[in-house]
Amino acid sequence: MFKKPLGNLKTSAPLRSSDRRKLKQRVIQSFSLDPDVGEDLVPDGLLSVKFKTHTNEPGVAYLGPGGDPLWFTLGIGSEDLIPAVYTLWKKPDLLPFLSTPSAVIPVLTGGADLMIPGVVQHSSSLQAHQLVSITEYVRDPKRIGPPLAVGRMAVDSDVLSQDGAKGKAVFVLHAWKDHLFDMGHKGNPPDPWEMTHVTATNQHSVDEDRQDDTEEQLPPDPSVDALGSQLAQTQVDDPAPTADLTKEEVSTILHNALLQAIKTSLSTAQTSVLPMNSSTFYSTYILPSRPAPSPSQPTVSTPIDIKHSSHKSLAFFLKSAEKQGLLKLKDTKSDVMVFSVAASHADVVAHKPYLSLKDVSLRNEKRGQREEEERSRVKELEIKELWKPHLQSLKFFAGAGFDTSALYTYADVKAALNKYVADHQLVNAHDQSYINIGADELLRMTLSGKSDNMGNTEFLKREEVIERLSEKMQNWYEIRAEGKDPVLKKGQLKPISMVVKIRQGRKASTLITGFEPFLLEAVNLAEELKTRCASSTSVSPTPGKATGMEVLVQGKQIKVVTEFLVSRGVPKKWVETADLSSGGKK
Repeated sequence: MFKKPLGNLKTSAPLRSSDRRKLKQRVIQSFSLDPDVGEDLVPDGLLSVKFKTHTNEPGVAYLGPGGDPLWFTLGIGSEDLIPAVYTLWKKPDLLPFLSTPSAVIPVLTGGADLMIPGVVQHSSSLQAHQLVSITEYVRDPKRIGPPLAVGRMAVDSDVLSQDGAKGKAVFVLHAWKDHLFDMGHKGNPPDPWEMTHVTATNQHSVDEDRQDDTEEQLPPDPSVDALGSQLAQTQVDDPAPTADLTKEEVSTILHNALLQAIKTSLSTAQTSVLPMNSSTFYSTYILPSRPAPSPSQPTVSTPIDIKHSSHKSLAFFLKSAEKQGLLKLKDTKSDVMVFSVAASHADVVAHKPYLSLKDVSLRNEKRGQREEEERSRVKELEIKELWKPHLQSLKFFAGAGFDTSALYTYADVKAALNKYVADHQLVNAHDQSYINIGADELLRMTLSGKSDNMGNTEFLKREEVIERLSEKMQNWYEIRAEGKDPVLKKGQLKPISMVVKIRQGRKASTLITGFEPFLLEAVNLAEELKTRCASSTSVSPTPGKATGMEVLVQGKQIKVVTEFLVSRGVPKKWVETADLSSGGKK
């Protein structure tokens, strides 16, 4: 649901106390909670923000004081509250759950639904369309992994226990690391929690991935099988079950990784990088050249390293390769040095390169760079100040035959005045830069005000007349951003304010306000600036104002914040800065 960035994201607004109480009451009643728990899940300082998903479905997200999405709704006027992952981390048993192997989690975070074969455990008596959480399966009968996704059941739980059942088990609505999750602090999942109710478990349940390449392979846990007598179960075949490798198989994979490294990395670079000590050679070239896991193949639970191979040590492995003519080594007092590789060896020539861990890492790095470049290619916002006939100016525009409901740019106001002046011959005969306003009752009355009676004024400069006429009109503005609908609002657009002040003794802080009209959201802005400025940030309502948020960044950050705002499309002339820490202004 949130695998792509949220569109048409509206400015977040603080929730009124009465609305927060109503929301809390809905949560307490919908999920049968104690009032104290409801207070924790619907805290003070809640913000609401409207959005649209990539499928153009409207929704509302409720953000905690720190910016974490806690709840959301989907659909026009929907009252159906859905807890976000951050809320489930606070109360893991808020929803009934299904667990799935760790290898499935990246598939879910990529936007896929949970399939029936991927279910290892589940709460009992689940109904289709019921809200559920999806947790990572852990090999402990008394503990449940942290919730990492939330969705609706596609079928009743009875279907999950049928032999050979296939199809979707859960329609995933929101998952860890998706774009809704990324609006928050992006923390890591908590530890598993104690199971307090009976669950259904798969007889052919999948062993989860081993934790680290340096750990010994763990034996099967008999306690998992002990659950079989009391629990209904289904088979996991997507993703494929795990596979244990023999020491000889691990040695073969490492041998192929050496061939891969020589053929793809060292054949042209060896003169510049060799000689090299064995441990550096192993970590820099052999380990990254191991094959990348394939989703269609069983997950390998055995670590692919020297420790789990048939070789006693790295030195034995390298000397075996030297006997085959692949390497030239030299023993030193402290280590074995790799002096050269045989790029023309028959085994190297015959080796067919595969997708390695290094390839995947480089691909992900390039993808990240492309995404960063795309984010940095934000076109400058098109900002247009507009004026609409209002009160005194209505009579002038009506009397002059102009549209009184239209919005005028400054150039349009100037053109309308020039036409009126020319039609009524009001140009001063002695100086054409002046207009004889005293000769036209309609124009004189339009420009007059309570504190500025124009009764005795005969003429004014043309630019002053245009300025006074625009002041009698109603301010509007329009902002256009690439890929988004234009924003047209009544009121005078003011620049973003950035002020450096001394707070808490001698500490300087940069306060940013007035950014909402420029399509910037407080929580996202604070998160971005935390990284850009390498400093702590906070978000709070703007003091003394009914609306608007204030982002505070520790330190004097005017230059960095200005550069960031410009990179997000804000024209520099719409950024107003002041350094009050030393009494100066910019």
